[in-house]
Amino acid sequence: MTIPDRWARGVSTVGLGVTFLTAIVIQAVAIAQTWGAAFWVPGAAAAVVVCGLAMMRHRERTWTAVAGLVVAALAVLTPLLPGTELPAGLGPSMALGLGVLIGSAVRALPTVRAGAIAGAGLLVIAAQSAAQSAAQSAARPTSAVVAIAAAAWLAALGGGLSLRMLDGRAKATAERVRRAERLELARELHDIVAHHITGMLLQAQAAQIVGRRDPENVSNSLTEIETAGSEALAAMRRVVGLLRDTDDAAPASPGPEALSTLVERFSRQGPKVRLSVPNDDTQWPPEVTSTVYRIVQEALTNVLRHARHARSIDVTVGRDAEAVTVEVADDAPPNSARPHHRGGYGLIGMRERVETLGGSLCAGPRPSAGWSVRATLPVPTREPR
Repeated sequence: MTIPDRWARGVSTVGLGVTFLTAIVIQAVAIAQTWGAAFWVPGAAAAVVVCGLAMMRHRERTWTAVAGLVVAALAVLTPLLPGTELPAGLGPSMALGLGVLIGSAVRALPTVRAGAIAGAGLLVIAAQSAAQSAAQSAARPTSAVVAIAAAAWLAALGGGLSLRMLDGRAKATAERVRRAERLELARELHDIVAHHITGMLLQAQAAQIVGRRDPENVSNSLTEIETAGSEALAAMRRVVGLLRDTDDAAPASPGPEALSTLVERFSRQGPKVRLSVPNDDTQWPPEVTSTVYRIVQEALTNVLRHARHARSIDVTVGRDAEAVTVEVADDAPPNSARPHHRGGYGLIGMRERVETLGGSLCAGPRPSAGWSVRATLPVPTREPR
């Protein structure tokens, strides 16, 4: 979870806690004024428990909802005991906490479990209504309690179902992206195999020529063909692993040798881009070069969409003995950054792809200003045969 997401969750949690506390205080004051100073304690205590469970719902949605329903049911049944003179058990503050628990369960839990929890909540409200009907004393003006509880239940059900539908649409969109990009990965697999087999064919032809001119050196050519075959198999295993294991994947693209063209094209429609690439001519595996290209392309596209106030972008590609590192950083002002839009499906898929290749990717706001995307991709060492 990113820092902005943590702040958003923290603010929402504090706001919900303040709402619960305000509702409990208002309910306690109303009961004290109507029934007397000693009668507000049981209802307030039960409401504190239910609202506290609602605050902890993200840790365990099922059992917090079940515990909240049990407390609410006990609060409804307790006033029915002989000799008990207590106000209606399902007060507004408890109904609010119960609504949050039910809405959370309906949104995230499996269908059967979510339906059972929502149905149990409705049963608690029906029990409260039956308890009111059984209480013939005019001193119990609690008809509004059931109405408030029913409204909270309906709001929880509607909100939970709406969020569940939105989550389902997001998952469906991610699935469509995954399928489309796996097709692109299949095309990349074809390109990688064609690249290696072409090299092996050329080496085999060269071996035939060497065999006619200098038969003693044929073994060297055969060793190179064997090495190229091993590299082809290793590359195929890595790309097939992407197709088999990832949840999202990125399309195949040209390697870093085409980065200058990409940067030039981007600079014509966006901020100025400064590109820094290694000066050596070391060959990288095709799946690494294509991933580097796609990381840069995705990051530049995100800058163009969500950081229009950026004045410049630095694209840095580095290579050491073990890994390739690529970083894309912009200088957009802090108020123009939109972190929740930066982590789109393309970037999510790229992270899965990078991690499957054995690397790592991180994206987030820079300490001063702007946004940074940085990935490290290990380069398989070429073992002598």
